[in-house]
Amino acid sequence: MEFTSTEGEQKYAAFVRAASRAVVGLDFDGTLSPIVDDPERARIHPEAREVLVDLAAEVAAIAVITGRPARQALDLGGLEEVGDAVADAGSELFLFGQYGNERWSATRRRIISPRPPHGLATFLRDLPRALRNADAADAYVEDKGLAYGVHTRRLPDPDAAFERLLPSLRELAGRNGLVLEPGRQVIEVRAPGMDKGKAVDTLVEELHAGAFLFAGDDLGDVEAFDAVGKLAKEGLPTLLVCSASDEQSALVELSDVVVHGPEGVLDLLRRLTTDARAARQG
Repeated sequence: MEFTSTEGEQKYAAFVRAASRAVVGLDFDGTLSPIVDDPERARIHPEAREVLVDLAAEVAAIAVITGRPARQALDLGGLEEVGDAVADAGSELFLFGQYGNERWSATRRRIISPRPPHGLATFLRDLPRALRNADAADAYVEDKGLAYGVHTRRLPDPDAAFERLLPSLRELAGRNGLVLEPGRQVIEVRAPGMDKGKAVDTLVEELHAGAFLFAGDDLGDVEAFDAVGKLAKEGLPTLLVCSASDEQSALVELSDVVVHGPEGVLDLLRRLTTDARAARQG
């Protein structure tokens, strides 16, 4: 765990003091779950359940905010069972899937999801040609229901394939009224109008949050970082945590704290739990 500045240390201390009114927002892949070649084989870190349940006793709510479909994240993370344990601890667990387009909570136990966006079917029809033109015909295409993720991680030179694909997929997405979200060797195309920043705003408004922490690892988390940054300017205690990796460093300069991968995130949450409990007990 490394604070990026003295201000980061001060923000951590202020967040600890406000923890009982805080919402803790967490990305899934690269933050709670290690990155793997096959996204369907990702699993939440084996120690995450215990850490989240312990943390729940000290904060108002925990929210997993991910680009994954909500059902997939629930299953891969065992989050329904985590939600039950979090509720027993007197807190609440939320899941925002597909950048906030889908929503689930431990108390409601039902996924709320919109219809697939217009243009997605046309995008899929034209996608094979774009892949062939970029010499990336073997890229793995993940159907997320409300979006498609094009993964280059399995290709011989994943970074080069990513760079070749990015312009053509951006043009194809724009032509169909969709937005493109680049990530760690994945390019996601989805409907406009929702991002992780809006999910942050929703949580703050609905829960009257008195503090907010967000931890993420990739470009898809930038909007959440921006939303939390605005909350800080409004005087809310906040903490931005970068789950750093060798593949992506875009969030480092935006963060208050930098940790190494999911294990570093869990170590930070353990420390936060201990410090918040000590502050509460006086």
